[in-house]
Amino acid sequence: MDLTDKAGTIRQGEELDVERLESFLKASNPRLRGKLKITQFPRGYSNLTYLLTMGDTELVLRRPPIGTKAKTAHDMGREFRMLSALRPVFPYCPKPLLYSEDPSITGSPFYVMERIKGIILRREQPSGVKFTPEQIDELCRKLLDVHVELHSVDYRAAGLSDYTRPEGYVQRQVEGWSRRYRAARTPDAPDCETVMQWLAASMPPDTSSPTVVHNDFRFDNVVLDEHDPMRIVGVLDWEMATVGDPLMDLGNSLAYWVQNDDPPEMQLMGLTPLDLGGSFTRREIARYYGEKSGRPVDNMHYYYCFGLFRLAVIAQQIYYRYYHGQTKDERFKALALAVQVLDRTANRVIRTSQV
Repeated sequence: MDLTDKAGTIRQGEELDVERLESFLKASNPRLRGKLKITQFPRGYSNLTYLLTMGDTELVLRRPPIGTKAKTAHDMGREFRMLSALRPVFPYCPKPLLYSEDPSITGSPFYVMERIKGIILRREQPSGVKFTPEQIDELCRKLLDVHVELHSVDYRAAGLSDYTRPEGYVQRQVEGWSRRYRAARTPDAPDCETVMQWLAASMPPDTSSPTVVHNDFRFDNVVLDEHDPMRIVGVLDWEMATVGDPLMDLGNSLAYWVQNDDPPEMQLMGLTPLDLGGSFTRREIARYYGEKSGRPVDNMHYYYCFGLFRLAVIAQQIYYRYYHGQTKDERFKALALAVQVLDRTANRVIRTSQV
């Protein structure tokens, strides 16, 4: 039984020019044979991801979304360079192969990488895979072990010193995401001013040990071995990776983590199965990470609140494109409600100081 993540029909308006792309690929690698077939991975709300099949070769292409984008977002060249630097020291990265800024090929800059084939754990368990509570507990530990391993990479030795400005990192993040939210706000969106003001007034000091941060590290960006689902073989979606505060990275991960005692409106936003016994709570995640990394996690509610707000901004930026008719993807319509839920949850964290 094939349990791997599947690509399918390309969404309207997101098609690629098959002939131009095939010519580019074959000119870059003369060993490629056969006609190019392009399908699209249906998940994800940001960069567009396609499966390229030529004979027995499978590649993955990433390009920016259609429509207005944040000024510094969706930098394909930056993502390609980050993967190129990290791959030798963090083998969970996909291997980047080609990068192009030629707009005549796909209409925008893009890059091509090797496909990491495997199982991705989403809200619904893959058919044919049954995890016991003990296995889920172990997977949670392995997920965090990989996160800690990423935060242990020597970014200077990897050639990523240009990606960091440790001084003022938290401030830049808070101010930058606040600015993006205000720019993307639509009339039906909450103002989020209470959250933004609290984040600005409550900022912790800069970390003394910046690390590589993924900024979107979660179960459905992790690939499990199709033959041994208890083994993590890949980490995907590096578009927001940089060098910064690892606790900010963990807070961003916690924002995706929904648990059984969360309000129903938050449970609806869960990205992994809620009916699996053995899953860590957010507090258990923070505690385990602190034990494995040796970093203090006593102020984790701040980083969690920031993660919720940042996720609201991302959702609002995507919804902005839908609201203004720049994309026809109907999935984006529901993001207006998601922004409201995330704002309410962030305010609740401020009131309770709890993760």
